[in-house]
Amino acid sequence: MISPNSFECEVGGRKLIIDTGKLAGQAGGAVTARYGDTVVLVTVCTSDEPREGINFLPLTIDYEERLYAAGKIPGGFIRREGRPSQEATLASRQTDRPIRPLLPKEWRNDIQIIITVLSADQENDPDILAVIGGSAALSISEVPFEGPIGAVHIGYINDELILNPTLAQLEDSQLDMVVVSTKEAVVMVEAGAREAPEDIVLKAIELGHETNQGIIKLQEQLQQACGKPKLEAPVSEVNPETLAVIAPIVDDKLAPALKQPEKSQREDALSSLKKELVESFGETFAEEDIIKALESRTKSEIRGQLLDKGERIDGRGIDEVRPINCEVGLLPRTHGSALFTRGQTQVLTITTLGSVGKEQPLDGLGIEEKKRFIHHYNFPPFSAGETKRVGSPGRREIGHGALAERAIEPILPKAEDFPYTIRLVSEVLSSSGSTSMASVCASSLSLMDAGIPTSAAVAGIAMGLVTGDDGKYVVLTDIQGIEDNYGDMDFKIAGTDKGITAMQMDTKLKGVSLEVVGKTLPQARQARLSILEAMQKTISASRPELSKYAPRMYKITIDPEKIGAVIGTGGRTIRSIIEETKTTIDVDNDGTVLIGSPNEESARKAIDIIESLTKEVEIGTTYTGKVTRILNFGAMVEILPGKEGLVHISELEDYRVDKVEDVVKIGDEVTVKVINIDDMGRVNLSRRALFEKQSDTPGAKPQGAPSKDYPFRTQRDSRPPRNKGGFHNRGPDRGRRR
Repeated sequence: MISPNSFECEVGGRKLIIDTGKLAGQAGGAVTARYGDTVVLVTVCTSDEPREGINFLPLTIDYEERLYAAGKIPGGFIRREGRPSQEATLASRQTDRPIRPLLPKEWRNDIQIIITVLSADQENDPDILAVIGGSAALSISEVPFEGPIGAVHIGYINDELILNPTLAQLEDSQLDMVVVSTKEAVVMVEAGAREAPEDIVLKAIELGHETNQGIIKLQEQLQQACGKPKLEAPVSEVNPETLAVIAPIVDDKLAPALKQPEKSQREDALSSLKKELVESFGETFAEEDIIKALESRTKSEIRGQLLDKGERIDGRGIDEVRPINCEVGLLPRTHGSALFTRGQTQVLTITTLGSVGKEQPLDGLGIEEKKRFIHHYNFPPFSAGETKRVGSPGRREIGHGALAERAIEPILPKAEDFPYTIRLVSEVLSSSGSTSMASVCASSLSLMDAGIPTSAAVAGIAMGLVTGDDGKYVVLTDIQGIEDNYGDMDFKIAGTDKGITAMQMDTKLKGVSLEVVGKTLPQARQARLSILEAMQKTISASRPELSKYAPRMYKITIDPEKIGAVIGTGGRTIRSIIEETKTTIDVDNDGTVLIGSPNEESARKAIDIIESLTKEVEIGTTYTGKVTRILNFGAMVEILPGKEGLVHISELEDYRVDKVEDVVKIGDEVTVKVINIDDMGRVNLSRRALFEKQSDTPGAKPQGAPSKDYPFRTQRDSRPPRNKGGFHNRGPDRGRRR
């Protein structure tokens, strides 16, 4: 039965339920959002006093994965959740990006949103509930919020768009898209795709926006019933008097400063202008007011030139891509390397191949337990001409790396065809707009340089937007840093010549219309095709062979029941093979064995050992083995690793043997034939059977003559005569003759 503080609607054939008033009563706003058996708790709190000395909105969103939600115990020594996983960081960013534009920019009180995953059914992704829950919690809190917003997953399976597909369904989906929107416009889009056409992508965005309207109405009901009175949002306006006084200097020097060809020259010119204004008017106006006035005038100048004249500060056309330069094979000992330069944005990407044992284990709430393809993105401070602390990657680095990883993954060969772990590292060397999309281009080139058989080349482009008060707008191709800073949208789109593989749209507005999205997609495609053409001039296909420094992988298949023989007790056998052959060995539960080695000789040695461990002993087969034990009645010979058989004393020679030690000793290498395997699996061997076979061969050496095949066969001058009745003289172990 639904409680008074419970609200529900249907999305994609399943119920979305939002509850409030039961948990976390001291938070400024708290809700639980449920879809299927996935439940998240979202809380909002804001500080009483504004933070001093900052000029940004202090919003923090923490996505807390609790492995108990999926019935798991954390790995590691302490068995407790530690630092956020990559998936948790991405979920935090995905919640932040659509919410931040809808909060007052001048708000300086700390806002903290904490999302705790309480239950995960591993069918319905909690990240959507994080966005919906964050919006709902803000809507009932005292924080000014221009929401609510709705969020939905869109898949594309069997030529049909699917609402909120399950995690299992996404494995077969050509599209995995998240659409977040308000009543009027789309606030955020994020997607991975398998070369999806632009028209399908646009239809998916339209469906997502339409579906979100029901989720928004649900939150409006919640707000009307349970919402708190909103605090007043502060207003920060540019002092018109300050703007009027500095205008003569700004209008004369701003345009030339903005048109400097290099980013560093432009920044130096703007810095000098700011210094001049402060020195000239610092006694009349506060420095903060002067800087605000200059920022306002700079923004107006850039946007006005675009809207009124269609002119960009670097002289390019609206849909023109900056000059591109590509190089491959820069680093002599890496498996693959590529340098991609677009304008003043430059990225170096390095490819490294490893065995499947190097796959990254995932200790999270999803259904995936490991991944074989990894892309890491590094943004050192020197790339922006700055001095900052160098440490572990932040949320931005993780987010950009994941976006490029998503763009590249669809063109990689399948694991069964290419059994390697693949790691890409993109080093940003110079930044002036869209380093994440430059990482996509450099990664594609680096993979081809490494000889990895990719299905196509991938390129990425960042699209921008400038809007006017009269409804006029301009969509920009290949935005640089200053256009991103003073523009309204950053829409990153990556793909092949066939279709889109990844996209991410963020906006500083309260959202963008479907009309703008519809214009952006085809314009981005034209830019992407031009970049692919430039990349093709450098390298048009993957190299025919892997780098000579990359490991070679060999695959064999064994009986799954024989896996234990290869692993050995406590892994002792497989460790000894690895140590002896200097290879890597990975054994799958289905009996697939992957051997990695820098040379074929070592790999072949490991394969021979593994095959001998798993090979079955067959009657009538000849083996060469070593004598391991001497018994009174025969010798034990190891014919395969770990598999011994008995050569009875009567089967050692074709004459009577009194003592086993007269013929063989421990450590001798002998050739034997399997003559019997009893019901208990005991193997009986014979040397005599080989001598008899040799004597029947024309031109064979006399019996007893030494040979290279039977080195332990010795010529004896006096051998007991063979009994004409077909029996040897019986030894003491065979009983007395009657």
